[in-house]
Amino acid sequence: MKGKAGFARCAACHRVGEGAKNVVGPQLNGIVGRPAASAPDYVYSQALKTSGKIWDEASLRLFLAHPSAVVPGTKMTFAGIRDDATVDDVIAYLATFDAGGKAKP
Repeated sequence: MKGKAGFARCAACHRVGEGAKNVVGPQLNGIVGRPAASAPDYVYSQALKTSGKIWDEASLRLFLAHPSAVVPGTKMTFAGIRDDATVDDVIAYLATFDAGGKAKP
């Protein structure tokens, strides 16, 4: 899957899949459709906690391209993914995992 290759740059700070834990960034199981700042046991920035965002495909697309522009004050120092197709592939890859990290049928 193309999105898995694109996710490699995210994997420096995030995990996904069965047994994924928070590391530098929160684990991303079930991220598509969940509220921002909602992974258990992760300390989020105040900016993300108060953003009111729901990580649907549209909001993830914007955030992954320009994190600090979309949520000023985020702890995420990643500059962003500038290639739209790669962003779409990463979102599609993330969408394959449920909240427990199992692949969706």
